[in-house]
Amino acid sequence: MFEIVVTVLHVVFSVGLIVTVLLMSGRSAGLSGAIAGGAEALFGKRKGLDDLLGKIATGLAFAFLASSLALTFIRG
Repeated sequence: MFEIVVTVLHVVFSVGLIVTVLLMSGRSAGLSGAIAGGAEALFGKRKGLDDLLGKIATGLAFAFLASSLALTFIRG
């Protein structure tokens, strides 16, 4: 029963990580990419949604790692 729960969580974490990374904008997106970083020096770093998505992606990556290790020890 525990193995099924961890496997389902592992799939949820992996899909969530994929979706989060795909929603993040690339480094060359927007005005700062068009001027090769000059706008970023003038206006500062991007805040908001990209920062939030970065934190969510980091949390999902750690959860994915933990569920991978748990599945390894359960099945091992």
